[in-house]
Amino acid sequence: MNVLESARFALSGVAANKMRSVLTTLGILIGIAAVIILLAVGAGTSNNIKAQIGKLGTNVLTVSRSTSFGGRAGAGAQPGANRTRSTNLTLDDEHALTDPVLAPDIARTAPIVQAQGVTATFSNATHSVASFLGTSPAYFDISDSTAASGKLFTDADQQAANPVAVIGNTVAADLFGAATGSAVGQTIQLNGQNFTVAGVLSVKGSSGLNDPDDIVVVPMTVAQNKFTGYSPTLASITVQAASADVMNQAQNEVQMILDARHKVDATNRDYQVRNQAQILTTATNTTQTLTILLGAVAAISLLVGGIGVMNIMLVTVTERTREIGIRKAIGASRGSIVAQFLIESLIISVIGGIAGIVIGFAGSAFPVLGVQPEVQPWTVWVSLAVSAVIGLVFGVYPANKAAKLRPIDALRYE
Repeated sequence: MNVLESARFALSGVAANKMRSVLTTLGILIGIAAVIILLAVGAGTSNNIKAQIGKLGTNVLTVSRSTSFGGRAGAGAQPGANRTRSTNLTLDDEHALTDPVLAPDIARTAPIVQAQGVTATFSNATHSVASFLGTSPAYFDISDSTAASGKLFTDADQQAANPVAVIGNTVAADLFGAATGSAVGQTIQLNGQNFTVAGVLSVKGSSGLNDPDDIVVVPMTVAQNKFTGYSPTLASITVQAASADVMNQAQNEVQMILDARHKVDATNRDYQVRNQAQILTTATNTTQTLTILLGAVAAISLLVGGIGVMNIMLVTVTERTREIGIRKAIGASRGSIVAQFLIESLIISVIGGIAGIVIGFAGSAFPVLGVQPEVQPWTVWVSLAVSAVIGLVFGVYPANKAAKLRPIDALRYE
C-alpha cells in the first residue's frame, strides 16, 4: 500500500506541472532517439557494405602484380633500400592455379587484362568507361554477374575473338538512355573500334566512390588484339574458392603454386593476394567501431537529459517542502518519501524513453547520407532500460534530500 500511495503522489506531482514535466522528458527523448537512429545508421552502413562486397563476387581471391617488395638490400646497396623487380602474371600461372591436385580448394579462375582511357560511343552519346576488362566467361560466374538483357559472351566468342561486349548499366544508360535493354544488338565504338553489345549486366549499385556498373567486359583475346597487345603479363587473376569455409586454404594453395613458379617466398613475393573474406571482416570491424563511437556520442545527450531530470527533481523537492513536512508529520516513513520522488523521476524518464523510441523508429524510416538505417531490436529494449536507470540514478539524490528533511523544518519552510 505504501508503494501505491507513493505512486499516486508521484503521478499527481507530474500532472501538477505538465509543461515542466514535458520539457524535462525532452532531454531523455532526444538522447534515446539519437542513440536508436545512430545505431540504426551504423547497422545499415555495415549491412550495405556487406551487400556491396557480396555483389562483387563470393569466395573471391584476387591475385595482382607487384613491381616492388621490401627486403634486405644486396651488397653495396644503401641501408634500408628496397629491392625492385619486374613481375609477370601469365596465362600459364592462371592455368596452374586450376590444378586439381595442387589446388583442390580452387573452383575456377579467370585471367584479367585491363585498358585505361577507353571511351564508348554510340550515335552522338559518349561515355568514359571507368573499368574496361578483357577476360574469360568464367569471370561472370566468379563475380556473380548476370545479364539483365541479352546474354554474356561465351568460350566460342573467346576462341573466335568475336568483337562483342557486355556493358554495365551505367554505360548503357549514358549511351542509350533509360531503356538500357535496347542496347543489345547495337554496335558501339570503343576507342573508335566497333563492338556488338551482347548483353547488359544486372545492376549492382554504387559502392562508395566506385561504380561497379560503370564497366565494359570483352573477351580477353579481343582486348589483347585491339587494346593491350599480346603481352604475356596479366593485370590480375581472379580466383574463386570452392566455398567460404576454405578461403584460407585456397589462398595458401595460390601462394604455394605461385611461389614455386616465380621462385619467391613469403619475404620477397612479386605478387599480392587479396582475400575478399578478409576485406569483408576488416570493413565490418571498422563499421562496428564507428557504430560504437556514434552510440557513445549519442549517449552524451542521455547524460545531459539525466542531469536535467535531477535538476527538475531538486526544484520539485524545494517547491514541495511543506508537503513533505506534512506527510512526515502524519507518519510517512523515510522510505515512502524516497519512493515517491524516485517513482516521479522514473515516470518522467520512462515517458521520455518511450517517446524517444517512437521518434527513433520514425527517424530511421528515412535514408541518411544514402544509407537506409536498420533498427536493431535489442536497441529498443536497451534504450527503455537505460531510460529507467537514468530516472532511478538521477532521482536518488533529490529523493534522499527530500527524505532527510526534518518535519519541523519542512513545516516552517516558506
